Amino acid sequence: MSNLKNVFNYTVLTIASIVSVFPFLWMVVSATNKSVEVTKGRLLPGSHFMENFRNLLDSTNLVNALMNSAKIAIITTLLAMLVSSLAGYGFEIFKSKTKDFVFNFLLLSMMIPFAALMVPLFRMFGTISQIFPSIGIDTMTAVILPTVTTAFLIFFFRQSTKMFPKEIIEAGRIDGLSEWGIFFRLYVPTMKTTYAAAAIITFMSSWNSYLWPLVILQSPENQTVPLLISNLGSSYSPDFGMIMTAIVIATLPTALIFFFMQKHFVAGMLGSVK
Repeated sequence: MSNLKNVFNYTVLTIASIVSVFPFLWMVVSATNKSVEVTKGRLLPGSHFMENFRNLLDSTNLVNALMNSAKIAIITTLLAMLVSSLAGYGFEIFKSKTKDFVFNFLLLSMMIPFAALMVPLFRMFGTISQIFPSIGIDTMTAVILPTVTTAFLIFFFRQSTKMFPKEIIEAGRIDGLSEWGIFFRLYVPTMKTTYAAAAIITFMSSWNSYLWPLVILQSPENQTVPLLISNLGSSYSPDFGMIMTAIVIATLPTALIFFFMQKHFVAGMLGSVK
């Protein structure tokens, strides 16, 4: 009976793995084929990857789009780690009568879809543009600021901080460390797995962000990789081989970051403190 159960479990897991991995494999294979072969559903690797890559470089400003996406994703990730961890740390460590009310109100904001916030945000940055053009519409700053912190990240850091030994904080205070010193010298190094997990989530979300950059960025020189790929697919006769090549290139940074930090990601999501 146990053998049949194991066979069933492995069969289900194998099918689920194939279904999960197939779109990625098809994307990589399609990047090596011509557009007409992609539309025919060819599943065998071809020899046209370099041709697709050259066409992509000739018809788009791929390097500039990659630089824009990297700049936005890196700055957003660094700022989000600082702001969200400070907020999560403060909500958990410091005592206040209104703390739980504010935190619950913050969690309620997770129920609001971002599409409902786009118009108010756009109008707000439109007003800011009249006073400070450098941080208004069609700027990288306007893309970064609304995504610097999220209720989920604050909740994530607060839950992880529950596992942080409070004795370390008390020992730091007895030794004369300031609250900032405790945070940066004791808390941050101890919670590195939590920071790694949050950094992966934030970087991937920022790198793949499409809707808000589409609304706020108007100049071609400011477009990000998702916007570039979207423009490739909206032409009258799209070159699917070139599009798949662009998608493969766009996927590489997030895939590499995840694979290199996979162990830290799993440990951070489990809430471990080392």
